[in-house]
Amino acid sequence: MAYVRWTKPEQIPPPLPSHISRTYIPSPNGALELLSAYPPASYTGPAKTPFFFQHGGFGHASVWLGYMTFFSQVHNIPCYALSVRGHGFSWYPSYFRMVYGTTKRKIADDLVTGIKYAQREQEESTGRKTEVVLVGHSSGGGLAQIILDAKDVHVTGLVLLAAIPCYGSLGVYWRWCKMDPFVFIRNYLYFNHPNSALSSLRLVKNAFFCPEMPDERVDAFAKQMSYYESLLWPFGMFLRFVNVKNIIPQILGWGTGSRVLFLNAEKDALIGIHHSTRAIDVYRTSVSQLGKEKKVEAEVDNVKLDEATGESEGNGVMFRIVKGAGHHVQNDLQWEDGAQKLLEFYEQL
Repeated sequence: MAYVRWTKPEQIPPPLPSHISRTYIPSPNGALELLSAYPPASYTGPAKTPFFFQHGGFGHASVWLGYMTFFSQVHNIPCYALSVRGHGFSWYPSYFRMVYGTTKRKIADDLVTGIKYAQREQEESTGRKTEVVLVGHSSGGGLAQIILDAKDVHVTGLVLLAAIPCYGSLGVYWRWCKMDPFVFIRNYLYFNHPNSALSSLRLVKNAFFCPEMPDERVDAFAKQMSYYESLLWPFGMFLRFVNVKNIIPQILGWGTGSRVLFLNAEKDALIGIHHSTRAIDVYRTSVSQLGKEKKVEAEVDNVKLDEATGESEGNGVMFRIVKGAGHHVQNDLQWEDGAQKLLEFYEQL
């Protein structure tokens, strides 16, 4: 029961690396934790488009510390990462309010609040209008698609990192059930606690990491997971939950490179490669249709497939695979490989 907890955590945030700062930004219900990382003071080049990172279920802003360090300190790209309510050191609803009363739309509102705060900060700093490159992991990728579908924000690039596909997550949770055939029994024994499927080190490792990940690192990760999770967030994405034709126009800059990146992990136990390739087809078809209708200035071209790697690009959508990595690409042993592929996408925007 090490990772199954029923009460709010003590809000005592650990220290961060010196180049990363923690801010508590206001929202209608409570303060949200926002981590920020800026280029070194020695950097005197032009201001760059910031990354905004959104965690998935059971996650928190600090899962992005490695990526934030890599991009801000090595490549001079401003970075932001948000903890939505009930995660990290953001405000914590009570158990029943979080588990049974927090919808995906409420959590999406937190993401919108974070992005708009980051945009205002960048605009005040640079003196120019700023859009972010939005990176959503797992269910956070679902949130990213939800806010674009609702036309809440514009972005200059969208990265779906091992993300819930636009057509729904039923197939994803079917894979979880096959991976853990006792998941429903365990759920019953833990009184329907959302963390029952991640109640031991072995379960966390099987779901989130490659087999080579050291157990002590898995345990350290698991102890920082959210104490309990909204059930309405994933349930609200079981079936098709967005219209991709609404998402595409919210991404600016079509016609000047790929604007959407699907970044998947080769050994992901939850989001299979086939889940993303099906979603990629939906995105590419939508871009093609909107381009022909002159609703976006997209260049529709032939898809280029690398048969050796399975990676592809075309119609403004790029697909990359991180070899050997598990679902938590940004925290697994191969995190730098994923960061390099994300950098490749960023530099061609």
